[in-house]
Amino acid sequence: EVDLIRGQVQQLISLPMWMALQPKRLEQELKKTPKLRKFWNLIKKNDEKMDEETRKQAYRERTFLSQLIQKFISVLKSIPVSGPICMDKVHYCERFIELMLDLEALLPTRRWFNTVLDDSHLVVHCYLSNLAKREKEGHLFCQLLDMLKFYTGFEINDQTGNALTENEMTTIHYDRITSLQRTAFAHFPELYDFALSNVAAVDTRDSLLKCFGPLSSNVLHRVASHLCLLPPLPEGGDSTYEKEFLLELLVSRHERRISQIQQLNQMPLYPTEKIIWDENIVPTEYYSGEGCLALPKLNLQFLTLHDYLLRNFNLFRLESTYEIRQDIEDSVSRMKPWLSEYGGVVFGGWARMAQPIVSFTVVEVAKPNIGENWPMRVRADVTINLNVRDNIKDEWEGLRKHDVCFLITVRPTQPYGTKFDRRRPFVEQTGLVYVRGCEIQGMLDEKGRVIEEGPEPKPRLKGDCRTYRVFLDPNQYQQDMTNTIQNGAEDVYETFNIIMRRKPKENNFKAVLETIRNLMNTDCVVPDWLHDIILGYGDPSSAHYSKMPNQIATLDFNDTFLSIDHLKASFPGYNIKVTVDDPVLQIPPFRITFPIKGGKGKKRKEEDRNEEKPEEAKTLIVEPHVIPNRGPYPYNQPKRNTIQFTHTQIEAIRAGMQPGLTMVVGPPGTGKTDVAVQIISNLYHNFPEQRTLIVTHSNQALNQLFEKIMALDIDERHLLRLGHGEEELETEKDFSRYGRVNYVLARRLELLREVGRLQESLGVPGDVSYTCETAGHFFLYQVMSRWEEYISKVKVKGGKLPDVTDVSSFFPFHQYFANAPQPIFKGKSYEEDMEIAEGCFRHIKKIFTQLEEFRAFELLRSGLDRSKYLLVKEAKIIAMTCTHAALKRHDLVELCFKYDNILMEESAQILEIETFIPLLLQNPQDGFSRLKRWIMIGDHHQLPPVIKNMAFQKYSNMEQSLFTRFVRVGVPTVDLDAQGRARASLCNLYNWRYKNLGNLPHVQLLPEFRTANAGFLYDFQLINVEDFNGVGESEPNPYFYQNLGEAEYVVALFMYMCLLGYPADKISILTTYNGQKHLIRDVINQRCGNNPLIGRPNKVTTVDRFQGQQNDYILLSLVRTKAVGHLRDVRRLVVAMSRARLGLYIFARVSLFQNCFELTPAFSQLTARPLHLHIVPTERFPTARQVG
Repeated sequence: EVDLIRGQVQQLISLPMWMALQPKRLEQELKKTPKLRKFWNLIKKNDEKMDEETRKQAYRERTFLSQLIQKFISVLKSIPVSGPICMDKVHYCERFIELMLDLEALLPTRRWFNTVLDDSHLVVHCYLSNLAKREKEGHLFCQLLDMLKFYTGFEINDQTGNALTENEMTTIHYDRITSLQRTAFAHFPELYDFALSNVAAVDTRDSLLKCFGPLSSNVLHRVASHLCLLPPLPEGGDSTYEKEFLLELLVSRHERRISQIQQLNQMPLYPTEKIIWDENIVPTEYYSGEGCLALPKLNLQFLTLHDYLLRNFNLFRLESTYEIRQDIEDSVSRMKPWLSEYGGVVFGGWARMAQPIVSFTVVEVAKPNIGENWPMRVRADVTINLNVRDNIKDEWEGLRKHDVCFLITVRPTQPYGTKFDRRRPFVEQTGLVYVRGCEIQGMLDEKGRVIEEGPEPKPRLKGDCRTYRVFLDPNQYQQDMTNTIQNGAEDVYETFNIIMRRKPKENNFKAVLETIRNLMNTDCVVPDWLHDIILGYGDPSSAHYSKMPNQIATLDFNDTFLSIDHLKASFPGYNIKVTVDDPVLQIPPFRITFPIKGGKGKKRKEEDRNEEKPEEAKTLIVEPHVIPNRGPYPYNQPKRNTIQFTHTQIEAIRAGMQPGLTMVVGPPGTGKTDVAVQIISNLYHNFPEQRTLIVTHSNQALNQLFEKIMALDIDERHLLRLGHGEEELETEKDFSRYGRVNYVLARRLELLREVGRLQESLGVPGDVSYTCETAGHFFLYQVMSRWEEYISKVKVKGGKLPDVTDVSSFFPFHQYFANAPQPIFKGKSYEEDMEIAEGCFRHIKKIFTQLEEFRAFELLRSGLDRSKYLLVKEAKIIAMTCTHAALKRHDLVELCFKYDNILMEESAQILEIETFIPLLLQNPQDGFSRLKRWIMIGDHHQLPPVIKNMAFQKYSNMEQSLFTRFVRVGVPTVDLDAQGRARASLCNLYNWRYKNLGNLPHVQLLPEFRTANAGFLYDFQLINVEDFNGVGESEPNPYFYQNLGEAEYVVALFMYMCLLGYPADKISILTTYNGQKHLIRDVINQRCGNNPLIGRPNKVTTVDRFQGQQNDYILLSLVRTKAVGHLRDVRRLVVAMSRARLGLYIFARVSLFQNCFELTPAFSQLTARPLHLHIVPTERFPTARQVG
């Protein structure tokens, strides 16, 4: 990925490196791909022209890697099987395998290198080495080796880069076995039986060993050389290879492999104790970055979609395992398991998230599905005694279906009363033996039946004993039972004595893993225009709208532009040609026709060259159009956008409306959400038949989007929100599934009342407003007939306009519209009055079209059916968080959920895999994806997704979001370049990180930005805090940093501001560490929390948590006094500096931070002002004093 290294590696790895292959093997490979022979002959010709020195250099480069492999094999062989060992050699071997892995896992290097690696038989040498046999020192080496073996046999065609199907892999396997059988038949009479057997009888490891085991080394060597695996034996000479190696070479090459997808399907999804405490796979939190680890890496490129999903699957699984380990260690150590006098377990403590198990029984093991060798499902009953406080009892009783719990066995060796030492290994102290995962099906009632979840409340059970029915992992159960029967191991399921639950918010790993696994089992169809970009190959700009074949020429920008001048300013460099000349008529909404470059054919190019003039290519044709009158009531007027977008924002909106991939980089305060909402609105009006999916990282971002969507002209019956965040919406309306169903039912009754009023006004007898169906008949026979009669009376006849008064006097619905602002008809011109009459009829017609849409809700009776209908048919704009999408993919696909556009907000904060899953929430149609647009809005200069474990974050690069990867690959982006959130002086603290981030005019003009902060001399200041009572930073627990001096100072300043009259909710207190956050909250409780004159700040939280939010005044505590810590990450600094609108006051040890190179651009501005707080205590809020 680094240009310098890439250039060097490309010299070493290319077709000429095949010089290092054995001649027979080279011939075999060139035969497989005929076009390579042409290139090979060219290379030979060029070599002959070279002088001696150049040829030597070329030879060195070409054989460099194969000689390196030979050197490695000799180092590997020098390691003894037992006794003392040189650890440097072990580390060298581990790092070497890591290098091989990196070369194998990238297509450009793999294409040539895989053959050379295969020809060197490195993997066989490694498996037979002494290092692999040493359990302790060779543990990591073996894990890396398994990964290397996996990648050498990866299901991909090395030359074309296409993924191989199950059938193609089987064909390759059969070809290998049959060529071995042919060789045996032709040259080795002693192998006749083998040669004439069918493939299935001889392709297992055991049967191959049985056939070839009795043969001598020389015979085995001859077999291998006939297959081009080894150089031929010299006449009369003996083989120099050991028999063990020759046998392993033949067997490992020809044995039947279990397919990748089968391996995955047989894997348990819950981690067990073997993985949870294995430091090579799940390293401790504080990974130093020195050793290598047996972890996949997320680079810029992947081999195939399967490889992409598999690496993400493994990393996601291990990152969640790391969090599970922390939870288990916390809960079990709080329970203090000790050895009782009778040899059993006694618990000396208690934990909120864990309970001792009273009894555990497996109640059902269902038969396997056809073709599988594990049970279809395994269920068990767990009984616990909830003799605890009521609130904790409620939490346990509130466990929902699909919640994941862990069953744990501890056998402590420490006697009663022993203290736990956090520094010593956890497993030894607690005597933890087994961990197994399970999923709740439900709690059992008194009769032993599962209590179903529904709208009605759960029954209250007597006593403290509660029994849960849980699902166990069938794959894990199968493995455990096989182990018990074959090896005589103990039955794990009879030993559990603790059940542990986790916070539901952090506990959705199993559902996400299941989703990824399901994706790998289905043919995931990514749209053709995205496939290569996601894998990191091809032209990164190929999905930009300007290169898409289905680019749209004319777009209706609806209410995007406020005036014709705004439109002209939005397209600098274009000639604007308006279809009407009268300036009075040049008012929005506008339709714009863009010049589109022709297709790629030769003929087309010549035509373009002949015809297209340069000024035509830069001309936009603008056509103002009038929105038809919607009715006489004030609420009939459409809501309009009021924001004057900048020209870059307009470019982002234009790109979002065109098909293809749109990436918008939005620095803080540049109106990302406004752009997103306008794109959604424009798509909704331009393509009413299409559906848009909105995905964000947090519920709070969804709330912001929804509050802004409400202000635009979008019919709210088309909005729907999935997930659990809708409770926090600051609007009166409920956009969840059931909220929308209730809205539709209420709206139906409202519309039917209108129909009743219309019926009365027309004097029609009967009850037509009873159902949607009767209303439909009424419209057809009574309303339409009257309207058609009216139109025939007032239409233009024989080119003669009727009298203006006729329009009003013949109008049949006067009485119905009596409650509208009067007079309805102006009586000035025939056209104007006719438009008003048509508007009135549109209003009536809309009532009946809506009732026709709502008719399904009369026929569907249950709430669940109605909500499904809403999701699949009625809603046009569906919003959810990325986590919800990952959890519910299975349900959405089952309902045949469909969508055409995806818009992602905060996409630089979403994990790679959680960004990818929403692309596939629908089944393909005829093998193609119907996705037309993918709009990603984010800012990769702010904080990445949260990964708690440093090793996954840095070694595996798991914190890289898909958005950031696309930016690094070179996908074109629209960079928003004007901010309207903060004072210009505050913006300077972070705008150095962006290309050219300026300010919107209102930041200089509005009075709130021009007046000073009352009571303060400066609008931002860095305040130096020395040791308080002789103490700077303190660390009561590992990595839990606090600084009492800063905490007291921050709270004192907050109280000062409140006393001057600042509203408390306009102030937020931020810090860079969790420990300090808790300390500041404690200080506030002590000093001012209960004082009604002061109150509490809007938020006290960490910088990381406050990303995406803002407030007028921010007080920031940087805590550290010994080392800079994680503020060294510039992205965290950008977030910290960009949260304030009007005032930012930072408390820190200046001498520490001003010397940090990464932070210089911001701190040089901060240190230019005095480092002691300067106040104006006589002022009150608000002040009239100007800034500066």
